[in-house]
Amino acid sequence: MAWLRSLLHLLWMGVTVVPWALAVIIGSLFLSSTAVYWMCAGWLRWAVAGARVILGIQVRVIGWENLPTGQTSAAVLLVKHQSTFETFLMPTLMPHPLAYVFKKELLYVPFFGWAMSRLDMIHIDRSKRSEAFTKVVQQGRRLMEQGVWVIMFPEGTRIERGQRGTYKSGGTRLAIECGAPVIPVAVTSAKCWPRKALIKRPGVVDVSIGPAIASVGRKPDELMAEVEQWIEAEMRRLDPQAYAQP
Repeated sequence: MAWLRSLLHLLWMGVTVVPWALAVIIGSLFLSSTAVYWMCAGWLRWAVAGARVILGIQVRVIGWENLPTGQTSAAVLLVKHQSTFETFLMPTLMPHPLAYVFKKELLYVPFFGWAMSRLDMIHIDRSKRSEAFTKVVQQGRRLMEQGVWVIMFPEGTRIERGQRGTYKSGGTRLAIECGAPVIPVAVTSAKCWPRKALIKRPGVVDVSIGPAIASVGRKPDELMAEVEQWIEAEMRRLDPQAYAQP
């Protein structure tokens, strides 16, 4: 049954993304960037709701009290990356619009990428690293001044359940440059939605929002080491079976 439910959810996303993307593209001609963002978040809610109803994936969140308050409060969210699920999930949870930092190639994905191109986010050319980071800082500062939070996956790619990737300091460098706090987030999505897997399983995905860490006066590598320590310790607490020794 798992393969059938997975196929049905894939069809659900495919059928709904086309009209939604077209609505976003047309709406972007008349609406503000914030309104367009929440239109896109609406489709993501459908995708997450479909995962709950069709796949049996529930979401449990703790740590709401650690999020900054205030309409223009800045934040850089650094999130554990195990699957596509958290990329869909995070905008449906956060009270502020989020700006993802992502490779520009995603803009060419039919419908989904076309809609993303209408959002005020940070797409970069990874082949031009120094120019890319300058762009991240410039756009990140502008967006955070408007109350948009920047979200990054410090491991850079999806990591197998129970594994640890290499944490890169781009997110903490951005936070330090902009004077924004860092919010570490642990997510156990691979329990239900494994990396690059077609077949998904029912269960509970835990999201743990960590305490805000001030970036002022910190060094990027030192700050990232603190973020990594918190996230990896929390992952072991939330999903001890994945980290059990054979």
